[in-house]
Amino acid sequence: MAERGVVVDASCIWRWVQAYAPELNKRCRPHLKPTNKSYRIDETYIKVKGEDKYLYRALDSTGQTIDFLLTAKRDTAAAKRFLRKAIEASGNPMPRVINVDKNPAYPAAMEELKADTSIPRRVILRQCKYLNNMIEQDHRTVKKRVWLAKGYGSFQSAWRTLQGIETMDMIRKGRVRSLAKGIQPAKLISSQNCSVSPPKRTRS
Repeated sequence: MAERGVVVDASCIWRWVQAYAPELNKRCRPHLKPTNKSYRIDETYIKVKGEDKYLYRALDSTGQTIDFLLTAKRDTAAAKRFLRKAIEASGNPMPRVINVDKNPAYPAAMEELKADTSIPRRVILRQCKYLNNMIEQDHRTVKKRVWLAKGYGSFQSAWRTLQGIETMDMIRKGRVRSLAKGIQPAKLISSQNCSVSPPKRTRS
């Protein structure tokens, strides 16, 4: 914007992100290319109002982002919710193997999902930390953007922003079928025949 001589206040940019980041994520979902069946799952910390929240992320063995989810807690329920979300999302095949760290929440979550037949018994849960080096390195892309925000004032504003960060990362990796690497995501939004209204500003 600055290169074009347009001056935009930071609060205006923030409102655009809150309005359009979830919409970008929503519209990219049907266009995601399939990942492979070797999952790497890990979580990282996100500060919200000075407290730690947890961003669950999954990559396949080639580094493509499978899915992501921000949760208030780091427990079996959160792990189960994320695993179900990743598996049921469009373009994500049933995994052959899921690699995680030593977090005890994952085995418990897997057992519950296998018990209710959400995940077949043949899916292997492998707790091997060094195989998660890829996803731990990939966290840096998200953490760099999060650091620039200097923290978030609410859980919802953090989640909306993270949807934009993660979706842009998927676009850069080439996972969105209708967008080649380097194509601006605005083309995907402008190609749809609908509009999105920015959130109303509330008085504090």
